[in-house]
Amino acid sequence: MNIAIIGYGKMGKAIEEILLERGHNVIAKLNHKPESDDLQNVEVAIEFSNPEAAFENIKSLLENKIPTISGTTGWLDKLDEIKKINLENQAAFLYGSNFSLGVNLFFELNEHLARLMNNYPEYKVEIEEIHHTQKLDAPSGTAISLANQIIENSNFNQWELDRKSADENLPIYAKRTDNVPGTHTVNYHSEIDSIEIKHTAHSRKGFALGAVLAAEWIHGKSGFFSMKDVLGLNS
Repeated sequence: MNIAIIGYGKMGKAIEEILLERGHNVIAKLNHKPESDDLQNVEVAIEFSNPEAAFENIKSLLENKIPTISGTTGWLDKLDEIKKINLENQAAFLYGSNFSLGVNLFFELNEHLARLMNNYPEYKVEIEEIHHTQKLDAPSGTAISLANQIIENSNFNQWELDRKSADENLPIYAKRTDNVPGTHTVNYHSEIDSIEIKHTAHSRKGFALGAVLAAEWIHGKSGFFSMKDVLGLNS
């Protein structure tokens, strides 16, 4: 396929490497809002930019009817608007807070564990995420996804960054450390024991491979999708 990469930073370069390994053509590498002239012959776009640019990038891609994969976090207050634009243009859009295959299996485990633990209020739960110092948003989109799964299966009102009190809110603790691709931990603890699930990324390659698999999957489709669709986890 002919692919456009929107956001040609470290992640974009990792994605390009996987695309070339799998026989695709990277015909555009952009660090600006894509316009019609940039998108000639593009079959799928992969967008990994920054929170400030993501909405306009995605809006332009969908208005040009380019099937789009986006892994940019920190802009989801406008997701409903993107869904509307996608529907109006009969386009295809897939958002993932994390494209790692392991993380998406981790999401499934987290959801199942949350349902089980909701029956045992003596266990208190918290989420910790650790990322590299260049990551602009906190908490991570992955941590928010984990938190939302727990909230849907519990009595929490919402998540709260670095919360120290107020039991009705789910605490997320965000740390920034050099050279850490991403670590996420969900911990349930009581006075007598703890239960912990954890995902540790060792490189960006897992994120890049998942994004490429999503791009291959979405080609020729229309609608709004997630990695659950790509991995067949919706059944």
